[in-house]
Amino acid sequence: MAWHFRRVIAEQVSRVLGLPSESCSRVAQCIQTVPVHRKHESPDFQLFMTSLSEGGPNGTFSNQEERAEQLAGKLVCDSVISDIGTTRGSVTFKINRDLLTRNVLQQISKDGSLYGLNTELFSELSRRKTIVEYSSPNIAKKFHVGHLRSTIIGNFIANLKQAVGNEVVRINYLGDWGLQFGLLGAGFSSFGSKEKLLANPLQHLFEVYVKVNTAAEKDNGIKLSAQEFLRRLEGGDPHALSLWMHFRDISIQEYAKIYKRLGAHFDDYSGESFYKEKSQEVLKQLESKGLLLKTDKGTVIDLSEEGNLSSYSTVMRSDGTSLYITRDMAAAVDRMERYNFDEMIYVTDKSQKNHFQQLFKILKIMGKDQADRCQHVPFGLVQGMKTRRGEVVFLEDVLDEARSRMLQNMAASETSKQLDDPSDTAEKIGIAALIVQDFKGQLVSDYHFDWDQALQSTGDTGVFLQYTHARLHSLQALRCPRDTEDFEIASLREPCVIATLQHLLRYDEVIYKCLEDLQPRYLVTYLLSLGHLANVAHRTLQVKGSSSEAAHARLLFFKNVQMVLGNGMKLLGITPVNNM
Repeated sequence: MAWHFRRVIAEQVSRVLGLPSESCSRVAQCIQTVPVHRKHESPDFQLFMTSLSEGGPNGTFSNQEERAEQLAGKLVCDSVISDIGTTRGSVTFKINRDLLTRNVLQQISKDGSLYGLNTELFSELSRRKTIVEYSSPNIAKKFHVGHLRSTIIGNFIANLKQAVGNEVVRINYLGDWGLQFGLLGAGFSSFGSKEKLLANPLQHLFEVYVKVNTAAEKDNGIKLSAQEFLRRLEGGDPHALSLWMHFRDISIQEYAKIYKRLGAHFDDYSGESFYKEKSQEVLKQLESKGLLLKTDKGTVIDLSEEGNLSSYSTVMRSDGTSLYITRDMAAAVDRMERYNFDEMIYVTDKSQKNHFQQLFKILKIMGKDQADRCQHVPFGLVQGMKTRRGEVVFLEDVLDEARSRMLQNMAASETSKQLDDPSDTAEKIGIAALIVQDFKGQLVSDYHFDWDQALQSTGDTGVFLQYTHARLHSLQALRCPRDTEDFEIASLREPCVIATLQHLLRYDEVIYKCLEDLQPRYLVTYLLSLGHLANVAHRTLQVKGSSSEAAHARLLFFKNVQMVLGNGMKLLGITPVNNM
C-alpha cells in the first residue's frame, strides 16, 4: 500500500532533481514511512537526503538540512501530497487524508490475509525452497522450556517464509540415537516398567533416564553396558532395534499432542537414526580426500588452515560409533540432494553456535557449495520458568500452567463472557502470552520469565493482543447489512483513525524487516502498537447511536484493523480468539 504513495512522491522528486526516469524506483526505495507518534500528528513519509547520495552522506549535517530545505522548496502539493516539510536533514510528506483513508481501507478489504505480503516491496524477492529445522527434542530427555523456544521460533520463521511465497519444509530432527539412547536401552531392563510406559510414556522414559544416569556415575559397568547397547543398535541387533523403535514411536505420539496445542506441525519427523549408515558414507568421502586423521580419542578432521590441533573436530569415536556432528553432516548432505534447497535454517539454543560453525565449515571442505545457504538462528535461555508445584520438567507442565492461570484470571474478571469452551480459550490466550513474552527481545538474549507480567490483560502482553482482537470482533455484531462496501469518509477524520491508518501503512515494511534478520520482535512491537491505537479509536469513535452511514464506516475501519491484527498474530504462531 505504502509503495503506491512512495512512487507518486518519487516521480515528483525525480523530476525536480532532473534524474532519469529509470531512477524513480531507486528514489522510491529511499522513501520511508514515519513511525506514528502518540502525542502529535506525524507525517506519513520521509526522504533523507543522505540516502539520495550514491556514495553515502554528502557533506556536513547542516548541509543535509540545507539540501532538504532546497528540495522541499521546489516540490509542490497536489491531489495526493497535502503537505511537505523538513526535519533533521529529511523532507517529509503528508498524504491527502481522505485519499489515505480510502486507499488503505480498500486495499485491506481487497487483499484480506495477503495484505502487506504482495506489495512491490516483495516483488523482487525470488520464491525459494526453505528448510527449517526446529524443536528437535532428544528422546529420553526432558522436553523442556528450551524446546518451547525452539518450537515457537522455528514455527514463526516457517510461517514467515511461507507467507511471502516460499516452499517451506518443516523438519523435526529428533535426537533418537547416540550414547544417551544407549543408556536408556541398557537401563530399561533394570528401571523400566511396561505399565508405567503405557500410562505416561514421556514421564517414565525421563524417570528411567535419570535413574540410569545416576547409577552410571557410580558404576562404570553401566557405562560399558550403554556403549555395548549402542554398538548393538548400530550393528542392527533385532532386539535393540525393536526396543528403540518402540520408544521412538510412542515419544513422537506424545510430542504430537504438545505440538498440536502449540499450533505447530512438521512435514518430516526425521532423526539422527536415519543417518547412522549415511554418516559412514560421508566419512568415506572425507577419507578419500585425505581429510581424516586417526588419534587415540577417535577420528578427527582438521578445520584450520595451519593444522592447529585445537581446530580439530572429532567425527568418529575410537570404538567406531558415530557422533552428533557426523550424523548432522550426513543429514545436511542428504537434504542438499533430496530437496535442492535455497536455504536451510537451524533453530537451536546458542550453546550450539560452535557446533554449527564446525558443521558448515566441514561441508565447505567437502566441496558442498550449499553450505553457504545454511544458517543457524540461535536463542538464549529462559530463567524463572516455574509452575506452582516447583521447577518445570516438561513443556506440557508450562502449557498446563498457562491454561490454569488464565482460566483463574478469566473467572475473576467481571468483563469475561460466557464461553462454549473456556478451557480452549484459556489455552489459546495462555500460549499467546508465552509467545509474546518470548518474542519481545533479541532471540539470542537470555530473559527472566514472570507469570504475573506475562498474563496481564493490559500493557504489552499476548493477553492484551487477544483481548483487543476479541473486542474488535465483538463490534461486528453491530454491523447492518449493506449493498455496497463504499463508506462515508467524513466519519473517519478523527486523529486516532489517521494515526491507526498511518500505522497500517507500515505493515509490509515490518514484515520485510523480520525477513531480513529473522527476528519476530519487530512484528510483536508493531502489533502491540496497533492494539493500543485500536483501543484509543474504540474509546473515541461512537458506533452505537451514530447514523447508519457513520456506523458502517467505523465498523469497516475496525474490521480491517482486526484483520491485520489477526493476520500478524497468526504469523507469530498465535491463534486469535473472538470471545473472552
